[in-house]
Amino acid sequence: MRKDRRSFIKKGGAAGLGMLAGSGMGFTATPFGLPSDFSTTEEKGESIIGPYGPWVNSLYNKQIPSLSFRKDSFKDISAWKKQARAKAIERLGVPDLGTAPEVTVHKTYTYDGLQVEEISWQLPYGRPTEAIVLKPLDAPEKLPGILAFHCHSGIKYFGKEKIARTSDRHHEVIEGAFERYYEDRPWANEIAKKGYVVMIPDAFTFGSRRVLPEEVPEHMRRGLPEQDDRSTEYIDAYNTWASNHEHVMAKSLFCGGTTWPGMFFAEDNIALDILCERPDVDEKRIGCGGLSGGGLRTVMTAGLDDRISCAVCVGFMSTWTDFLLNKSHTHTWMTYAPILPQELDFPEILGLRLPLPTMVLNDSEDQLYTLAEMEKARDILEEIFTKAGAKEKFQCSFYPGPHKFDIAMQEEAFAWLDKWLST
Repeated sequence: MRKDRRSFIKKGGAAGLGMLAGSGMGFTATPFGLPSDFSTTEEKGESIIGPYGPWVNSLYNKQIPSLSFRKDSFKDISAWKKQARAKAIERLGVPDLGTAPEVTVHKTYTYDGLQVEEISWQLPYGRPTEAIVLKPLDAPEKLPGILAFHCHSGIKYFGKEKIARTSDRHHEVIEGAFERYYEDRPWANEIAKKGYVVMIPDAFTFGSRRVLPEEVPEHMRRGLPEQDDRSTEYIDAYNTWASNHEHVMAKSLFCGGTTWPGMFFAEDNIALDILCERPDVDEKRIGCGGLSGGGLRTVMTAGLDDRISCAVCVGFMSTWTDFLLNKSHTHTWMTYAPILPQELDFPEILGLRLPLPTMVLNDSEDQLYTLAEMEKARDILEEIFTKAGAKEKFQCSFYPGPHKFDIAMQEEAFAWLDKWLST
């Protein structure tokens, strides 16, 4: 079985990254899922939009963005945060989803020394949002909480399952994600064992929140079989279809006056409400984190809501310049918010949480970013935390290798969370 699974992983490569980079574009995937003709434009001095790149970049990058805390005019943290957050929320088009809905507990059981709950809640639209909650057995009355964000990984058929092991046997697609991105150690289980209540909600358009082919017009289904038999072949076909459907969703969200990161924040904010209201959670000690798409959700939630006492962003930190000139083709439509780059560079969205503890973990050979711009993002965050007199509240590390959240990275993240949330 192990040999078969490794064969599956090798065959699939990091197909998720291929989809993240835009499947359906006629590319051939490399072992890490990136198209084989991805040139390193930053080394050639080229732009992915040709001669227009430098000019478009100058539209926002000719001076420090207008609401950057790096500007000399901003000295009071509270006043700056109030102004900058209000503008960020406006640019993201964050919809008002009302108050936290009633939670339904579907199943409670034990696994891996943890108590597991399978829960759901109904938002004003779509099918119920499902989530997994993990916590130690025989835990004291209240524990710190972790809002754990799953990755994108090009696997939209699944969501929460990609970072939690709740049985001895998972679908081979999930097992492949465990091994490919997490060194075969789903991190939600491990942080729960350290004394946390961990909630993992499905993100907008993933898992229980995914768009089903039968819910769209027939001409949009592009030949995807109607019968969902949970076979690897069907799930791969669905993930390809869902990847190709992302531009449709993004355009429709723009027409509705919102954005994909705005939707992420709105839905994750409801999940945060639910986590904070649990009787077994100390609402004063809440952390969040995640890899890749989970890192993006960390940027938005931790940057815009101070209930997140400690944040760990993994594998999603660079600059708007990096996306614009070099790497927008390695990312989905879930990243972008029009106009906002003129007011805040990408790392400064996470920086809106000043002076609260913030960690960024990067992979130095991450295919989704350039090293130079990841380092620039680190420098921006270091500058604003230092200006705020909170230099010790920011930590950034680089690890060798491609896009991942391996055991060594997990251990540094857990130590950071323990440092700020354990007491």
